[in-house]
Amino acid sequence: MLSISQYREAITNYLSEKVVVKKPENLYEPMVYILKQGGKRLRPVLVLMATEIFDGDHRKALDAALAIEIFHNFSLVHDDIMDDAPLRRGMKTVHEKWDLNTGILSGDAMLINAYQLFENYEGDIFKQLAKLFTKTAIEVCEGQQYDIDFETRDYVSIEDYLLMIEYKTAVLVGASLQMGAIIAETSEDCKNAIYQYGRLLGIAFQLQDDYLDAFGDPKTFGKQSGGDIIENKKTFLYLKTLEAANDSEAQQLQHLYSISPGDNSAKIEAVKSLFESSGAAEMTRNEIKKYTEKAFSVLEKINIPAEKKEPLNKFGMMLMEREV
Repeated sequence: MLSISQYREAITNYLSEKVVVKKPENLYEPMVYILKQGGKRLRPVLVLMATEIFDGDHRKALDAALAIEIFHNFSLVHDDIMDDAPLRRGMKTVHEKWDLNTGILSGDAMLINAYQLFENYEGDIFKQLAKLFTKTAIEVCEGQQYDIDFETRDYVSIEDYLLMIEYKTAVLVGASLQMGAIIAETSEDCKNAIYQYGRLLGIAFQLQDDYLDAFGDPKTFGKQSGGDIIENKKTFLYLKTLEAANDSEAQQLQHLYSISPGDNSAKIEAVKSLFESSGAAEMTRNEIKKYTEKAFSVLEKINIPAEKKEPLNKFGMMLMEREV
């Protein structure tokens, strides 16, 4: 087995080989721009890692891993357009650097390119990968729609929110791992279990992402600090604050979330103070830990040698402790 950094290097090298600028440049330059910004490459690393955990050759999984990375970045391009976000990974978003139409069209091309990469597999492996990818892609779209709907809904439950992040984020983590298991041609039980491990870890990851959006350092997090607060997004932090706060604090939070963008710095600090004083920040940290531990519990039951599980244990711990 390789290290996480070696898997990341393998997918980065493969990306540089396969994703290049060609004509028309204004279609492909934005694709290269966002894909070569770096990022954590977490999902493609999981594809490669899972392939070798189940005794396959990670090189056979490079096309699937690249497809996952391209699809993930496609979703980011379109998410940034919908959120009107100025920064991604500390750099201008595609629609800011070019324009709105270019962002939409380049994103569309990235989605199609992701599908094309599965053509490099044959027979039952191709069928399983394509079926899983299609299922996951539509779930990600459903999750994004839930996220948009929540912006105008007066009431969003914790259960609603967890379903939204499961679809928007967690299913792609689960699918990444399951793709590696499919390519390695392991048992159905192992394919299903590794998916559940990824799904649970993905929920923890998104909760952590929401937490870092409010409390992370923008220099290391790579995104605008308090972006979710500025956009009045009903995150786990927000919902838990409403649940735990007294009537006065809850009214104050709801008032702050009725304010359109203006003096953002004052609004962000006031909301963060309520997140902390209500105990919601601590509850969110505990929820991140809970889902990570659930993922580890699933991993423990997978019928593979303990040394094969160790990289995924380390990966989960790294996500739980991350600051970016």
